[in-house]
Amino acid sequence: MATVHHSRTPSPAPPAPLSLTPGPRATGLTNAFTSALTATVNTCSYANFSACFPTPARYAPAVLNSVWKQIVVQIEEKAKREFEEICIEKEVVGGLNELERLIGTAKARREGGGKGVLPVEPPHTLPPRSLYLAHLAPYLASTQSQLEGELQTLQAKNVQLAKGVDAQSDEVERLVSGLEALIADLEGANAVMSEVVEGGGVKKEAMEVENEVGERSRGSRL
Repeated sequence: MATVHHSRTPSPAPPAPLSLTPGPRATGLTNAFTSALTATVNTCSYANFSACFPTPARYAPAVLNSVWKQIVVQIEEKAKREFEEICIEKEVVGGLNELERLIGTAKARREGGGKGVLPVEPPHTLPPRSLYLAHLAPYLASTQSQLEGELQTLQAKNVQLAKGVDAQSDEVERLVSGLEALIADLEGANAVMSEVVEGGGVKKEAMEVENEVGERSRGSRL
């Protein structure tokens, strides 16, 4: 049985690793730091230093000069060491070299007839973050639009609910005021009735009415 050979298009070589040899931008950064450090150290001259210690400067100038030199050297060495550690930790040289490469590539493509538009890089050469963001971008944009529409609808409903709550609150206040007035009237009537009952007026009037009815009844029989 014949063996079938499938031809595959070879993938382009992966991007070259970042060079750790300082390029123009990394060199410029180092030179700028060195110049700034030198200017800072020069401000701490022996004259300024000795002015802070007049007694040792007068009686032991050689000793004070030696101490000053040691302090200046320690400050300069420590600053350079920390600068180098930061550059290594943050991969400053590699990042600046990559920036230099990207700028050079973009410039070459633009000058090569791209009319200001850079050609699209093959997907397999892109980092994973760029790939999944590119796939998620349409979905995220659609979801954002949908959520914004739902939020606007919800806000409109909340406005209507707030108006309804305000109206119900006004109605409750009106009913409470009416009930308070009715209770006040009932309490007043109850007070009047209590005074009448306690004074015997109702009972006396009832007996008079009963006697009058009895007399009229006896007169009609005669």
